[in-house]
Amino acid sequence: MTDAGGATATGDGVARRRRRRWIRGAGVAGGLLATGGVVCGWVLYARLSDNITPDEAAAAELARYEKERPTALVRGAQNILLIGSDTRAGDGNGRYGKDLGTERSDTTILLHLAADRRSATAVSVPRDLMVHVPSCLRGDGRRSEASFTLFNSAFEVGGSACTIRTVEKLTDIRIDHHVVVDFNGFKNMVDSIDGVQVCLKEPIDDKAAKLRLPAGRVTLDGEQALGYVRARKSLGDGSDTDRMERQQLFLGALVNKVRGSDVLLNPAKLYPLLDAATSALTTDPELASLRGLYQLVRGLRDIPTDQVQFLTVPREPYVYDSNRDQLVAGKADSLFALLRADKPVPVTKKDDPSAEESKEPGFRGNTAAEDSCG
Repeated sequence: MTDAGGATATGDGVARRRRRRWIRGAGVAGGLLATGGVVCGWVLYARLSDNITPDEAAAAELARYEKERPTALVRGAQNILLIGSDTRAGDGNGRYGKDLGTERSDTTILLHLAADRRSATAVSVPRDLMVHVPSCLRGDGRRSEASFTLFNSAFEVGGSACTIRTVEKLTDIRIDHHVVVDFNGFKNMVDSIDGVQVCLKEPIDDKAAKLRLPAGRVTLDGEQALGYVRARKSLGDGSDTDRMERQQLFLGALVNKVRGSDVLLNPAKLYPLLDAATSALTTDPELASLRGLYQLVRGLRDIPTDQVQFLTVPREPYVYDSNRDQLVAGKADSLFALLRADKPVPVTKKDDPSAEESKEPGFRGNTAAEDSCG
C-alpha cells in the first residue's frame, strides 16, 4: 500500500512539476511574443512617424503673422490645405524636368471637414488665378515684395507658408493644417494600393503624358495616374478647368479605393499605403506623426461618399488676360462664407442641365460617389 501509495504520490508530483514548468515556459514564451509584438509595433509606428517631414519653417513664419491670420469660427471644423508640389528635386522627381531651384504648387485643394464629420468639401484653387500674394520669406532669407500675380507663384516665392497666407487672405478662412506631397510620393501611394480605377469616356494616346489607354474602366498605376492628373493641354479641351475636374474625379476614386475593406482591413496592403503616404508628406508639426494624422482622419470613416464633395472656386477669365482667371466676386464670397461658418455647400453635378435653370444657389461640382462614366 505504502509503495503503491508512494508510487502514486510521486507520479502526481512529477506531473504537477512538469505542468508548472510547461505553464512557466508558455508564460515566458507568451511574454516574449507579446513583448516582441509591442516592440515590433513600436518600431513600425516610429518608422512611419519618422517618415513624415515636419514643416517647422512654415510654422515659424505663420507664427510671425499670427495676429493678421483669420480666426476659426466653428469649434471642431477643420480646414486643411493640400498642396501638390512640382519640385524636380528629391528622389525620383528629376525625370519630370530640370531642377531649376524653384518649385510651384501644381495642385492646391482646400479641404473642409465639417465639425460633425458627416461631410467634407474639397475646393480646388486654380494655379492661374490672379491673387494678392503678401510679402513672404524667401528660401534665401530675404523677403519678397507683395504683388498681384498668379496663385501658384506664392509657393515658388515663399513655400507652404506663403501659399497658406495667400489662401487665408483670399478666403478669410483659417487654415488649421497643411500637407505637401511631390510627384514621386503621389506615384508611390497609388502603387501601394495596386492602382486606382477610373472611367475614361474616350481612349487616350498622349505622348507628352506618356499615356496610351483604352476607353472604359481602367486601373491606373502610379506613373499613369500622375500623367492623368497632370496633363493639361493634350487631354480634354486643354484647359486647366478640365485638368482640375480630372484631378477631382481621380481623388474621388482614390478615396473609394482606400476606404474599401480591401485596403483598410488588410494589413499587407495598409502598411505599404501608410509607408508610402508618410514618406511622401511634409506637414505642419502637429500632423507630423501617426498620432496626429490618426486624430485628423479617424472621424472621416463615417462620411458617406456622396457627402465628400469636389468643386472649384467660382472664377472667370481675368479681365486683362483671358489666359488667367479671376474670382467671380459675389459667388466666391458666398462659398467662402459657407465654409467659414461650417454650413452645407450646395453642389450641383456639372453635367446637370437643370442646374442652369435652377433659382437655388449652388456650385458646380461632383462627389466621391461619382465617376467620369456618370
